[in-house]
Amino acid sequence: MSEVPALHVDEISFSYGKQPALKDLSFHLERGNFTVLLGQNSAGKTTLISLITRLYSPHAGSIRIYGYDVRFQSAEALKRLGVVFQQRTLDMDLTVNQNLMYFTSLHGMGPDQAKQRIAQELERLGIAERRSEKVRKLSGGLIRRVEIVRALLHRPQLMMLDEPTVGLDLASRQTIIEHVRKLCKEEGLTLLWATHMIDEVAPADQVLILHNGKLIASGKVQDVIDRTGSENIRKAFEKLIDINNEDITS
Repeated sequence: MSEVPALHVDEISFSYGKQPALKDLSFHLERGNFTVLLGQNSAGKTTLISLITRLYSPHAGSIRIYGYDVRFQSAEALKRLGVVFQQRTLDMDLTVNQNLMYFTSLHGMGPDQAKQRIAQELERLGIAERRSEKVRKLSGGLIRRVEIVRALLHRPQLMMLDEPTVGLDLASRQTIIEHVRKLCKEEGLTLLWATHMIDEVAPADQVLILHNGKLIASGKVQDVIDRTGSENIRKAFEKLIDINNEDITS
């Protein structure tokens, strides 16, 4: 019997009023893989993440996290999920520790367990000395690291990050990408990394290319490059976008 995928999206469609945002989207993520959801701005990446996290409900189709339907078994599905949203979601007037303790209380952790996990994750991301600082005093890169810590506290099996490096300097981007890739490799965590930045795609990644709400390519990076007859993933991406745009206008 085959292993249940970490995430299974089956024929999902969603519209904002009369404007389609996602169209018959289907894919699955194997456990322990780092998958890049690659698309230009307004491709539908944030809408997809909003559907997976139940901020929106799909008009058609289903989504399962480790076999649990997010609509009908939401508690079991969502407790396996950690998320870093594109928009900042920390309370800027609280300290790092206060933000994290509040999150652990929402997940029913006792204070001793919460303190232990917070200390462990802050140490792993190299920001333990910042725990007593107010969030508003931190740089954008440090705030992102705190949000990653928060997303890991309840020990999720699947983690999604929506444009996590937007607006960050190169050093901060590199630190965050390296840490998340290390988590995937060493902890067996399944990662979905949504971005429009092609230079964040690594040769060993799985990739999902989203354009105008449609999945136009998926698979191992090298396979996508080979199927398009391209030199690299950047040229493959550009070629796929051009082909799709020609189909729309023809």
